[in-house]
Amino acid sequence: MAGFRDIDRALFPIKSIAAVIEIFKHHLERTSEPDLALLSIIVGAVENSLTCGRPNAPQQISDPIESSRLPSLEYHTVEVLYNKFYAIMKGAVDVPAKNTTKTQYATRELVKKVSDAVWNTLSRSYYKDRAHLQSLFSYLTGNKLDCFGVAFAVVAGCQALGFADVHLALSEDHAWVVFGEFSTETAEVTWHGKGNEDKRGQEIGKGVAARSWLYVNNKPVVCTRAMEVAALVSAINPSLNATHDAYEVAYLQQELLWLLYDLGHLTKYPMAIGNLGDLEEISSTSGRIRCDILFREAISSARSYYDNMHVYPYTYQGGYFYRNKMYKEAFESWANASDVIRKYNYSRDDEEIYKEFLEIANELIPHIMKVESSGFSASCILKKPECFAYLLRFYDGICQWEEGSATPVLHIGWAKPLVNTISKFDSEVRAQVNIVCESSPGDSKFDHKAQTNGNATSCLNNNNNYCISEKENRSSDNELIHAIESKVISEESADNKNLHPSIEALTAACSEKILNPEFLLQGGGSPFVGGDETVKVEKRNGTTPSTSKQTEPEEKISQSTTPTVTLHSQKMIGLKDLLLSEKLNTHAISLHLTAQSQVQVGKKGRTDVESSTRPKRTRRE
Repeated sequence: MAGFRDIDRALFPIKSIAAVIEIFKHHLERTSEPDLALLSIIVGAVENSLTCGRPNAPQQISDPIESSRLPSLEYHTVEVLYNKFYAIMKGAVDVPAKNTTKTQYATRELVKKVSDAVWNTLSRSYYKDRAHLQSLFSYLTGNKLDCFGVAFAVVAGCQALGFADVHLALSEDHAWVVFGEFSTETAEVTWHGKGNEDKRGQEIGKGVAARSWLYVNNKPVVCTRAMEVAALVSAINPSLNATHDAYEVAYLQQELLWLLYDLGHLTKYPMAIGNLGDLEEISSTSGRIRCDILFREAISSARSYYDNMHVYPYTYQGGYFYRNKMYKEAFESWANASDVIRKYNYSRDDEEIYKEFLEIANELIPHIMKVESSGFSASCILKKPECFAYLLRFYDGICQWEEGSATPVLHIGWAKPLVNTISKFDSEVRAQVNIVCESSPGDSKFDHKAQTNGNATSCLNNNNNYCISEKENRSSDNELIHAIESKVISEESADNKNLHPSIEALTAACSEKILNPEFLLQGGGSPFVGGDETVKVEKRNGTTPSTSKQTEPEEKISQSTTPTVTLHSQKMIGLKDLLLSEKLNTHAISLHLTAQSQVQVGKKGRTDVESSTRPKRTRRE
């Protein structure tokens, strides 16, 4: 059997999680490539034995040693399934004799044949998005695979045939393959929604289709072999039903993800890091990184390697903050997620992320408003103008996502919760937010200006320093300070007349001193590096230095600063005056939000795509 080595055979029969981890560890650390088919069969057999046909009773979290015991998996069972898979692949493609002097590269025709072989052997009598259909064990025992499973099977099949250049490419809700000597060729190998089966073998679009979230603007996670193992592990589904998980399967997944994390194979895989964060939130591992830091690392990965084009790292983090009643932080994470989605044009292929934002807007945020408005607290988010600014940025991103799209996003179902949410903020709080309207929107969401979210927003209001890994914090803080200094200096002449005297003095000093990071980020200490600047600020104001309370001018400065949000979408720009009025005209706001004329302007020649009826992605709560 081609996939087995002596160390693999020695671990059979597999009776524990430790044995599974040992096989994965050996394949990831050996000099030759990990065998995708073998690992998928093993982990699929374990998942299937612990989830399918098992009573849907709540799983008690017990001693990990006791829970690591598995139903016995025999060597001959895996061997038979492995050989069956290789026979299917070999029968589909007539592979020429291997030339030992030259590397073999796959062709589009070969990739199409392999994907057709997988597709044509699938059962037609099942719903393809059910749980536990992502592994080759499911394929070889029941002829069933979900979308990810088909793509993974194609890559594993090409590997079994000796084509090492075929790799998995993953967006946040779709999978395809790259191939060729330089991995520049792309091909669809599976479906998405209805009626897309005939796309297998076709190149991934670089035009209108690529601008949908489904294809992440050609910024997918392109996997190495080890990252394909990570994708296999990340796709493990521990669920018994909608509310309960099989603890042993979750524990296995968690341990395998930590193995991959330790070996450095999750660095460029934001979704896998987010999955690990979810698992750690449910059941933390002693001595390991906290889940909140993992969520930050997922965001840092998306920003560093994929031009901040991935949404889920922010919604993972926002969900964590929401569950832990850190509502202000949740608002900021959701606003950051919306800053990503604003770069895309909505299509019906993006239904999964649409549902995600709809849940945030119509369920999670209203719940927060209900909880926060039921009592009186000094820290209530309804009294914080920055929370109102986050909400504006969240909805501004949704509105800009809609612009230029053939299918509208906002309808009355969005407008009512928005109006109810906004109305919870007193006019005094709303008036404290400085709303800036983008004067000349770019023609394309994908130009440099759009890529940086207009940067007036992303640098000053989308403060993601806390989202970045610890190693990057210092450099990111310096960048933030530089951005703030630049903005203060550039706006000095225009806004000087309207500034509070202390702010005016602080602005004037920016060209002479370096701003103190602690003051900017935490609100403490003196405004400038190198001593107490309080007296100097007071002198510039023409006042007498305070002898009783030297920090008083700093407190006044802190109270005088207001959050600034830059609006980019035409709908939200048109709502500016209504949002800041003392008495909200809720009817006018609703009419403006749901007006379809705004979404028909801008892009040329866009066509609608096939409707998708896929269920909402299951998330661990």
